[in-house]
Amino acid sequence: MARILVIDDNDTMREGMTVTLKKAGHEVFAFRSGVEGVAAFKKGGADLVVTDLKMDALDGIEVVKQLKAHEPGVVAMVVTAFGTIETAVEAMRQGAFDFITKPFPPDVLRAKVDGALQLSRLGAQLFRERARTEALTKDSADKVGKTVVGDSEPIQKLLAQVKRAAATDATVLVNGESGTGKELVARMLHDLSPRSAGPFIVTHCAALAETLLESELFGHERGAFTGAVKKKLGRIELADGGTLFLDEIGEISPAVQTKLLRVLQEKEIQRVGGEETVKVDVRVVCATHRDLKAEVAAGRFREDLYYRLHVVPLTLPPLRERPEDISQLARHFVGKHAARINPKVKALGSDAVAALARYAWPGNVRELENAIEQSLVFAEGTELGEKDLPSFLQGPAARAAQTQGALPVPHGDRPLPDILEDLERQLIERAYEKAKGVKTETARLLGIKTSALYYKLEKYGFIQKGESPPSEA
Repeated sequence: MARILVIDDNDTMREGMTVTLKKAGHEVFAFRSGVEGVAAFKKGGADLVVTDLKMDALDGIEVVKQLKAHEPGVVAMVVTAFGTIETAVEAMRQGAFDFITKPFPPDVLRAKVDGALQLSRLGAQLFRERARTEALTKDSADKVGKTVVGDSEPIQKLLAQVKRAAATDATVLVNGESGTGKELVARMLHDLSPRSAGPFIVTHCAALAETLLESELFGHERGAFTGAVKKKLGRIELADGGTLFLDEIGEISPAVQTKLLRVLQEKEIQRVGGEETVKVDVRVVCATHRDLKAEVAAGRFREDLYYRLHVVPLTLPPLRERPEDISQLARHFVGKHAARINPKVKALGSDAVAALARYAWPGNVRELENAIEQSLVFAEGTELGEKDLPSFLQGPAARAAQTQGALPVPHGDRPLPDILEDLERQLIERAYEKAKGVKTETARLLGIKTSALYYKLEKYGFIQKGESPPSEA
């Protein structure tokens, strides 16, 4: 079934085409004038527009022009009398797909419409592939070398579970604290699966408001809401044939939970503002740092959705539970970032390894990677040593804690945003000292604008409030 707009100012002709096309199983909307027809198309779109050529106010050629200006991929067909074929050819130059000459029997109209709809479906397929390619370019990183690093027993056990789960199409729920690498596990599940040639589409649920998340996941039709100027395919539809990764699934609203349950049960979606259901073949992987079972008990998460998601649960251990992996991870991050940040650095010193091992890493692998990147900025030799590490990893206090057999947790009871802010302050302080207080040089070392640097220096008390940055080109 297709959505077809029929535009003709002749009542008999308009009603005849409408009846014929409805009998063929299509959804037909008829309009007496070109102005009405174009307005309806701009509001709700169509798979095909059939328009008369000779009409008052807005003729068929102008209708085609306006439709093409609004949506270049629209498929339009003009209806013309025998004596105006030259004008119909002009309509095709303006973008009409075909024309049909009056009078015509119903079977000729049906045949012409079938041909036009084949082109419309091909255009929709090309649009889908283009949108999918754009989404993949935006959301998917290079898959080479993307794997969880570590030889500890918890990690090796996890990797074995990932390999087994990847071979199936079962829904996977990845649990773990922030910064443990849940998205990396999701990518591995995709890369090792029979769907690896298909798309891997990521959605960070906590980053979007409910209304935006619904449109982002399910897509929307043109005119579905203010600002919806064209049809948009949702991420579920773009993931067709591949894997959809939903990060922080515990943050979605009850309304979105209900819609997602339908996707898992029926393998179909309905775009926002649309009536048509679209079948999808998607493998869903979710991640959360919340205890979803507790969320169900508190009435904040649907129990039926929880069991749909909890088919294969995987748990990423925090870094403090696999301290033997710290040195391997640190060397991995040196290799990953040194070429970009500081190509002179080729190795990680034993004193740095010992210092890294003394810390409890409440921010997990993400915090460790951040610390290595920060250290690379200031390292002056070919080996990254303890003196290059952030200040909270250096000094007698840290060594004393190691001697006493305790893991120091200088930031251990603080939330991750506070930890990262503290790291930022230390990074700025070291750059400011290295640049001997020259703000333009400090900004260059940090890779930020001077105006942004002044804001940070004021924020952390390095300069007095009110100092103005120099104007930037």
